[in-house]
Amino acid sequence: MKLLVVGGSGYLGSELVRQSAAAGWDTAATYRSRVRDVPGVAWHRLDIRVPGQVDDVIGAVAPDAVINATSGHGDWAVTADGAIRVAMSAVRQGRRLVHVSSDAVFSGARIHYDESCLPDPVTPYGAAKAAAETAVRLLAPEAAVARTSLIVGDGLSVHERLVHALAADPRDGVLFTDDVRCPVHVADLAAALRELAVSGEAGMFHLAGTDAVSRHQLGVLIARRDGLDPSLLPAGRRARSGPPGALDVRLEGSATRSRLCSRLRGAREFLDAG
Repeated sequence: MKLLVVGGSGYLGSELVRQSAAAGWDTAATYRSRVRDVPGVAWHRLDIRVPGQVDDVIGAVAPDAVINATSGHGDWAVTADGAIRVAMSAVRQGRRLVHVSSDAVFSGARIHYDESCLPDPVTPYGAAKAAAETAVRLLAPEAAVARTSLIVGDGLSVHERLVHALAADPRDGVLFTDDVRCPVHVADLAAALRELAVSGEAGMFHLAGTDAVSRHQLGVLIARRDGLDPSLLPAGRRARSGPPGALDVRLEGSATRSRLCSRLRGAREFLDAG
């Protein structure tokens, strides 16, 4: 298997690269500003905002599959336009595509969202992600589009680093008790995306954990695992004081679980302090 990870230097991308190389796959990855130190991986500099660069990299690598794990946050040129360039190039060159989307495409109005639900974003990032996944499904109907939730790991995710920062200085922010998601472990998510890359399955997939927890509950779980005092973590309500955005978004993945073998643990399981 020859895999190209677009966004390979990011948090999810680096785990995809690590797992693929460890499995003996012929692995290539792209970066914009820094290269991860993973033996046996071919790195290619890529700015997906620049027309033509995506075609050049995919053409040079000639992968069996492309996983687009870029984020771009609120940068439309990366998150939306860049994803469309990757999809168009993959289709033109006959490459399998797995596109990573987000639960940010939903408003939270209905709380529970299965794979058939259409996007109704309420933030710029959610709108960019929604535009990207809609375009990918139109341009590359044989692709797999995978929506995911908060990505957590073994200490390096943005959520874990925030918990440590708040435990050290509670004045640095707040963890919302009314902002609910279904966190997923980065290793579980990467394994499921790699399974999609080789499966040939098309359509929409929800790759999220089985536990719905608030950001504050997630922080408490992380603190307990890491030996921090959970009582130090400041709590608040996003509906009263936080920035606009979805509150309660729970990705339902029963259809996905019926099609994939990879197991996506809930936060209470993978953050169990034992």
